[in-house]
Amino acid sequence: MTEALATRSLDVDLLARELGNWRTSSRSGPAYHGLADAIRLLIIDGRVPVGARLPSERALAEVLRVSRTTVTAAYTQLRDDGYLNARRGARSTTALPVEPPAPSRVTVAAANLSAATLAAPAAIAARAFADAAEQVTPYLHDIGIELSGVAPLRAAIAERYCARGLPTDPDEIMVTTGALHAIGLILATYTQPDDRVLVEQPTYHGVLAAMATRGLRPVPVALAPDGWELDAVEAAVRQLAPSLAYLIPDNHNPTGMTMPVADRKRLAHIIGDTRTRTIIDETITDMWLDAEVPPPLASVVTARRDLVMTVGSMSKSFWGGLRIGWIRADRSTLATIAALRPAVDMGTPILEQLAAATLLAAEDEVLPERRDILRSRRALLLRLLAQHLPDWQPVPGKGGMSLWVRLPAPMSSALSAAASRMGLEIPPGPRFGVDGTLERFIRVPYTLPDEQLVEAIELLARAWRTVTGLSAPEPTTVVV
Repeated sequence: MTEALATRSLDVDLLARELGNWRTSSRSGPAYHGLADAIRLLIIDGRVPVGARLPSERALAEVLRVSRTTVTAAYTQLRDDGYLNARRGARSTTALPVEPPAPSRVTVAAANLSAATLAAPAAIAARAFADAAEQVTPYLHDIGIELSGVAPLRAAIAERYCARGLPTDPDEIMVTTGALHAIGLILATYTQPDDRVLVEQPTYHGVLAAMATRGLRPVPVALAPDGWELDAVEAAVRQLAPSLAYLIPDNHNPTGMTMPVADRKRLAHIIGDTRTRTIIDETITDMWLDAEVPPPLASVVTARRDLVMTVGSMSKSFWGGLRIGWIRADRSTLATIAALRPAVDMGTPILEQLAAATLLAAEDEVLPERRDILRSRRALLLRLLAQHLPDWQPVPGKGGMSLWVRLPAPMSSALSAAASRMGLEIPPGPRFGVDGTLERFIRVPYTLPDEQLVEAIELLARAWRTVTGLSAPEPTTVVV
């Protein structure tokens, strides 16, 4: 593999746009300090991927309208600090300083902010399982293996897509044992070890773990504060030709952002024009809080519709204990996946599928109440952060089940470790990114019951004071 193919080059104009008003950081010192600090924070935040080639000193100096000496000094500072790797005859590539891992100590969790999910709607779920037990009898006379899923559930899922503006037949649905299982089947079918997969930065950490297990190389494209940088997506696809792309356009995990219609149309054009097979994760689509999500991205794809595979799940909308997910895709795509599936598993349990079909029929009874619960708990979490951690800056997402919060300093891993020692489990920001970036961010779910959420944020604030040495803010009353 050549160096040109293996390493991603940063577009100089995109980098300049990401740097923004970097000069404000250098008012009290040399200009190169401000430029070096700005680039370093882009690397730490995951806005610039680790291992990417920076523009030449001359090109960046011209775009930023500074002397080449300023850029040279900034690059030198970054190399000295461990944020750039220099190679003779080649441009510098971004890096992270190598530090020894901090010692950890296993503690029984007193509070848990690691999972963003709700408990089941107990009464309706119990009724669904009771109905499923009555419906399962005909299936008992067969072998019980359904590689594509039982007909009632596939019909119910297809009907939901039709209602959302994406015409779908039941045979365009494959039922899986959860969304991550669906994604794993797609990865097993369409990738080989060492293949590249384009992902957002940040993204769902479970998918990054699944990719690592298969020996895949995620190609991160950073999300901007206001959404998707499709210029950067297109540049990455054209430069590196990933085997797959994995994207979360609805109530994105962890930021809560939703891709607008115009961006969906452009992304659909990029997919078709570059022939990039793409997984669209709609696991959290139902959990919109401020505005309904647009129609499925697959509905605006006009060319090469076989390239888009949409993944859905019952876990966030109804209950994670069901372990029911699905793939919505072209028939030929599902046939290819089905041919491989017996090497992975022999299908999804039938009783749970029948219960899921009953729950989908009751979604108008279930989902509005769950959205109301999330809105209330999100409001409580925002009040708690304002009280205990006023310097933290939540990203203004409009849905989902968690806040993506920018920290005043890149100390997410230290914070996670300190919280764990206090009995609070919360994953650090780098868990949601590639190559150890995102140290200035942390994901805080708002799915716990009110009393548990209050306790968790109080512990989180104590952990933050431990790692920063800050004193507690003046106490105020938060109404639960």
